[in-house]
Amino acid sequence: MKTLAAAVAGACALLLTSSLASAMTDADCVAAFKSADTNADGVLSETEGSRYFAAMRVAQKPMTEASMTQAAFIENCKADVFTGAANDAGAPLPGANSFTETQAKDRAIAAGLSNVSALTKDENGVWRGTATDGTKSKKIAIDYKGNVVTN
Repeated sequence: MKTLAAAVAGACALLLTSSLASAMTDADCVAAFKSADTNADGVLSETEGSRYFAAMRVAQKPMTEASMTQAAFIENCKADVFTGAANDAGAPLPGANSFTETQAKDRAIAAGLSNVSALTKDENGVWRGTATDGTKSKKIAIDYKGNVVTN
């Protein structure tokens, strides 16, 4: 039993390490675009791809149009603009938070959360609120380093 648990833990660690260490492939990026392009018109509106638009703002990539072409999506996808960084240990971390509420919400949306509520900054400088993760409403926290934590 211990051997099976160790093997599963090792495989999970390997998958996590390899997925964080490598950029998405062309096929992965095309599949992500097609999944987001719900009306199949070849461009993403902010409504269709709110997570990706938020990730562009977080990465400080200027958006000159209200839509994103498949070519622009794939270019940014392959550059890991849409891949979130792993949270720091112990997050959310207390500290002077210079993010505005809108910037904190963008971080939550870029992390794949939706229906982000109004956020309030607590005494430790952590933005707190609620959001939907899949179909479940969860409490969220965004710290001064941009770590997004759900519980």
